Amino acid sequence: YLYRAIDSVGDTVEFWFSEYRDLPAAKRFFTKALARHGRPDRIVIDGSQTNREAIVSCDATSRLQDCSRRRSKPIRIRQSQYLNNRIEQDHRRIKRRVRPMLGFKSTHAAAVTLSGIEMVHMMRKRQARYAFNPNPSLAEQFEILAAA
Repeated sequence: YLYRAIDSVGDTVEFWFSEYRDLPAAKRFFTKALARHGRPDRIVIDGSQTNREAIVSCDATSRLQDCSRRRSKPIRIRQSQYLNNRIEQDHRRIKRRVRPMLGFKSTHAAAVTLSGIEMVHMMRKRQARYAFNPNPSLAEQFEILAAA
């Protein structure tokens, strides 16, 4: 299962591949996303109760660990199968690449391939910014990655 998060303008926030779609996998994804990008005001999810429980649990943990004197409000969760249309449209490019392959032989192959697809997708959306060239072409971005 591919967990993905995008922000309100469509930029990829986080992605993570898991062999299972259960509570521990959802908690790992949301913990990683909250640690890297901070707490959002609200999250829109599909009808999955597991995702809701993971968000509530991770939010409570992050608010308990917050050392500031300011009390933070809990993350608002909007749960509807129709409100997450933006993530489904963003997910379409991945489905288009994976369907002709007829699945993966192993979870390792799936994780590596999906992370590569996500990286190229983020490069196409111009999410990678560089100090010396604020608007590099796709070929220039590949050159920079190859040199690193």
